[in-house]
Amino acid sequence: MPSKFGFGSRGEPDVEKAPQVDSAYASNSNDSYHNQYDEVQDNVSDGAVPGESFEYGDSLYAKLQRIAGKFNVEQRGVERVPENERTDTSYLNIGSMWFAANMVVSSFAIGVLAKSTFYMGFVDAILVCLFFNLLGVMSVCFFSCFGPAFGLRQMVLSRFWFGWWPVKFVAILNVIACVGWSAANAIVGAQMLNAVNTDVPGYAGILIVTFCTLFITFAGYKVVHIYEYWSWIPTCIVFFIVLGTFAHSGAFINIPMDVGKSELGDCLSFGSTVYGFATGWTSYAADYTVYQPSDRSRRKVFASTWIGLIIPLLFTEFLGIAVMTATEANDGVNKYMDGYNTSGNGGLIGAVLEPLGGFGKFCLVILALSIIANNCPNIYSVSLTLQVLSRYTQRVPRFIWTFLASCVSLAIAIPGYSHFETVLDNFMNFIAYWLAIYTGISVADHFIFKRGFGGYRPELYDKPDKLPHGIAATIAFCFGIVGMITGMSQTWWVGPIARHAGALPYGGDVGFELGFVFAFVIYCALRPLELRYFGK
Repeated sequence: MPSKFGFGSRGEPDVEKAPQVDSAYASNSNDSYHNQYDEVQDNVSDGAVPGESFEYGDSLYAKLQRIAGKFNVEQRGVERVPENERTDTSYLNIGSMWFAANMVVSSFAIGVLAKSTFYMGFVDAILVCLFFNLLGVMSVCFFSCFGPAFGLRQMVLSRFWFGWWPVKFVAILNVIACVGWSAANAIVGAQMLNAVNTDVPGYAGILIVTFCTLFITFAGYKVVHIYEYWSWIPTCIVFFIVLGTFAHSGAFINIPMDVGKSELGDCLSFGSTVYGFATGWTSYAADYTVYQPSDRSRRKVFASTWIGLIIPLLFTEFLGIAVMTATEANDGVNKYMDGYNTSGNGGLIGAVLEPLGGFGKFCLVILALSIIANNCPNIYSVSLTLQVLSRYTQRVPRFIWTFLASCVSLAIAIPGYSHFETVLDNFMNFIAYWLAIYTGISVADHFIFKRGFGGYRPELYDKPDKLPHGIAATIAFCFGIVGMITGMSQTWWVGPIARHAGALPYGGDVGFELGFVFAFVIYCALRPLELRYFGK
């Protein structure tokens, strides 16, 4: 009988226990381990084995896993989940996961960029936010359907499109994305805490957010889902308080939109940032549906993910766009601008909640801690991605990688605290660029060459000689980068096509659109040749 969270009761296999199928974990001196391992491999033809096999042997890996098992810490890494251990049966777990991860102040910060960085009006910013979010969430919803179908993590699934070796480059990009996201989010949380009490330095706020995130993600999939199931509720209430207080203040200013090529460039560049935030979950979407049974309705998984993403993204970003308009007022002292200049997004929301006194500061603390919900997917998935890099990294238990990734994120966030807006804008564009290329190749292979889910043989996920060589995907990725370079618009580089997409000197950013198109077209052209000459 499943619990209300969709996880198995005591009589069912624990989702935090998981199998080990890679002989790289074996202790060479332990013959009994090898015998047990061979027996497990013989009994399972789909690449998935019972969870207790993680604790086989006397190697350091097995000893660490036994300790983790005593504390109910998830032991599984990138290994395929057996059908009988897929006990997460709730569609609400999927939707609430993404609802909580996006009902956060980081999403609010994206809306703020419309005016602070791109100098847009209110209506045009709202429209750009709407359409680019609708576009960005589609890939996340699509790849979420792969978790129940195959019981494999997102980066492991990528082997079927990119091959065993090229996927390692994709994994490196995902590691950068995960750690970068975590650092950027921790900075936002620190800004909020600084707005509550200016005596709390930025590094202290970053430490609080980082260690709280580590505590949850260290435990694994089950605890992450339970936390996300409830954490959105207080945050959502606070955002409604912000909305009501700001609406009552009368500080909103309907900033008119610009016209001409300048407006075109601003819309495209802001749209790229919005798209980058919305699609940022693409490279680990399946990680959070991997314990769902294979008979899950794909339409319902897609719909649950879509609802969980689009509602909080639009609500928080629209709110950020609206609140930031108040900084345009020039009638004497502008508390909104002063708050923003002092403590960034935390100071801006603090100015809105100022009439509420101590309760307003309490609301700011809640928003600061909401960052944890946004950071959990990043830190949890980075550990899985690191295991894809090699057989050696796969020997390191998932929870150890979680700890190390948190330390690296901390080291990036503390020195980046004072340069948050520049870092955020550039980072969102980086995410949009590479994930658009990744999506272009994956979608082309799925629909054109594999012709849907029936074209996969998931049991081959850890067999390099049976997976594609990835030649077509590698070349297509390179051409996607060419498209990205010609269409990107950054302070340090403006591509030739980007120059014509807006007013000079920065034009308009069309990097992710061109990256997707170039990668999609080249892959479709080269994949038939790869199949003809190599047969896989």
